[in-house]
Amino acid sequence: MRQDWSRRAVAEFVGAFALSFVGIAAIEISHGDLVSVAFAHGLAIAVMVSAVGHISGGHFNPAITFAFWVTRRIETLGAVVYWVAQFGGAVVAALALRWLYPSGTLTHGVPAVATSVISPGEAMVLEAILTFFLVWVVFATAVDSRGTFSSIAGLAIGLTITMDIFAGGRLTGAAMNPSRAFGAQLVGNLWANGWVWYVGPLLGAVAAGVAYDWLYLRPLRPEPVGPPETGVLEPGAGEAAAS
Repeated sequence: MRQDWSRRAVAEFVGAFALSFVGIAAIEISHGDLVSVAFAHGLAIAVMVSAVGHISGGHFNPAITFAFWVTRRIETLGAVVYWVAQFGGAVVAALALRWLYPSGTLTHGVPAVATSVISPGEAMVLEAILTFFLVWVVFATAVDSRGTFSSIAGLAIGLTITMDIFAGGRLTGAAMNPSRAFGAQLVGNLWANGWVWYVGPLLGAVAAGVAYDWLYLRPLRPEPVGPPETGVLEPGAGEAAAS
């Protein structure tokens, strides 16, 4: 089946842009108030997944796409297209905010490790755990054909983002998303402990995706699972082996 990657890429770009734009703006305006930041990120994801989940699957996160790729639910070309769109959307959002807030440095939009409380290694583990929760919910609601994609997947995923930020926002920023971190890091030129928000989310995403796939989805094959536009592949279809 021919994949319309260009249209899916636009949906991923818009979703990633919205997440970074709303999230960073909320941090700047609220001066880091945890409740405001948590709900801003969670609502952005809930709305965008609900809006375009039927088009692209609503990843908006390279770590989620990586988990899809590892479990062979998106082909390699599609994963690369998604990653370009996701990182691009985050960078453009950070640039737009830099223009709209010319006196700001976007320092508050860059995730940071609270080194007085937690080490970078521990921060990486925390990001992995938080991302595990996120990707587990994505697979349970948006991939599993027995899940609730058509009704509450966006809400469930958005609320997972919110609860994760409540749990880890003060310690690591709870980015759980390499593109969300990258956009602010690049525009702000702030890279301290930057690897935390790449290694942690990727490890957590793969662990959750593989575990859910192995425990709950394998008995459902060879029938495809999830909405037809999520990039789900049957075993052996497309490019075998990432939101």
